[in-house]
Amino acid sequence: MAERNTLDSAYATAEKLAKSHYENFPVISRFISDDLKKHVAVVYLFARKADDLADEGDVPPFQRIRSLEEYENNFRAALAGKYRDEVWMALHNTIFYKELDPNLFLMLLDAFKQDTEKKRYKTFRELLDYCKRSANPVGRIILQLHNVKNEQAYFYSDNICTALQLTNFLQDISVDLQKNRIYVPKEDLYKFNMDENSFASLRNIEAFNKLIAYEIERVSYLFTNGKKLLPMLPPKLRTQILWTILGGEKILEKISNLQYKVLNSRPRISKTEYLFLMIKALFSVRKYA
Repeated sequence: MAERNTLDSAYATAEKLAKSHYENFPVISRFISDDLKKHVAVVYLFARKADDLADEGDVPPFQRIRSLEEYENNFRAALAGKYRDEVWMALHNTIFYKELDPNLFLMLLDAFKQDTEKKRYKTFRELLDYCKRSANPVGRIILQLHNVKNEQAYFYSDNICTALQLTNFLQDISVDLQKNRIYVPKEDLYKFNMDENSFASLRNIEAFNKLIAYEIERVSYLFTNGKKLLPMLPPKLRTQILWTILGGEKILEKISNLQYKVLNSRPRISKTEYLFLMIKALFSVRKYA
């Protein structure tokens, strides 16, 4: 009984931290079944904390990597039943009880480490490899939490998660440039007769616009293909994932409507637009049943 009370307390702590520190957690959990919310909370908290270690503040890269390595050690210790704090206990219980693949968590940490140092990508294939570790594991974990465990579902989920990651890169071009990061592959720059300097300075606006339009078309295909996942999902999750896809597609639409001026402004979705997209998801999800 004491162990059960301790575990319940651990999950309560995890949910409280997720809700208080990260304002988008309630949005993520809106269409998650009540019995899964505690599990989603500890997974979400794991990823957000790792992201914070990798990307916040003015900490030098070597210290970020050191912090992430310590975080990984804490994770591995938790898998062995040795907990740094009660949240690690809850995460271990979730992984064990829901039969999650621990390697997915390690892949995330590997991507976070890479992001502290790698700031350029030569090819699209190289960028996809990063997305394979930085984004796709999250989708697979969510599927496993819902007992959706088959390779076809994983494939379509990977399409969605990669598309969301690439959309975020396009949305954040101006922000990433300030951090000396460029997530548009060099081979794509060369395709449109550009280099890093012309890309960052907009010396050739026409070429820049064609480049971003090209990237949007490629990401849109991934979203479209990823929608094949929806019929494989339970109803609540199907609605949540469709809402998420619509959000990603909305960002791409905004970039196009801005005439690709992502160096001048960062497109955002307003609360009203999020609400509209949620309603759209609720009404259109039936066709994916």
